[in-house]
Amino acid sequence: MSSTITLGAGCFWCLDAAMRSMKGIISSIPGYTGGASPHPSYEQVCSGTTGHVEVVQLTFDEEILSLSSVLELYWWIHDPTQLNRQGNDIGTQYRSAIFYHSEEQKLSCESFRSNLEINKVWANKIVTTIEPIAVFYPAEDYHHDYFSQNPQNQYCQYVVKPKIEKFKQVFSEKIQ
Repeated sequence: MSSTITLGAGCFWCLDAAMRSMKGIISSIPGYTGGASPHPSYEQVCSGTTGHVEVVQLTFDEEILSLSSVLELYWWIHDPTQLNRQGNDIGTQYRSAIFYHSEEQKLSCESFRSNLEINKVWANKIVTTIEPIAVFYPAEDYHHDYFSQNPQNQYCQYVVKPKIEKFKQVFSEKIQ
């Protein structure tokens, strides 16, 4: 059975690159959600004025990759204690947010976040929001699988590549 969840964790290039490498991921689509403007462009979202979040909408095979595993990977790949930013990417478009597609997902995400908080996995408070999905707008085609299509891009070299290499080491048994 397949499920879909939409995740924001800073720049969508990192999250997309990490998730597409996982066993059980059927599709990983970078895009925008959570804002008011219809059909926003990358430039509009980057301006921080639309209210949208850079996200990746994942469809995954639950028989291979559980929602709990997706959430573990999600919380590992970014710092959920940074409000409206990830590293040098600053703005509400980079906020940590989960957009659930069912009430069951909502409860699972809230429970997972609570367990992280109770166990004080991070020294600072988790700021990840858990919101219902509204309208999802796929990003422009050139953002899809951006990391593997643009490995020499400086942002990819200095930000994405080190994260993905570390991610693949930690989660090697879950990589395709």
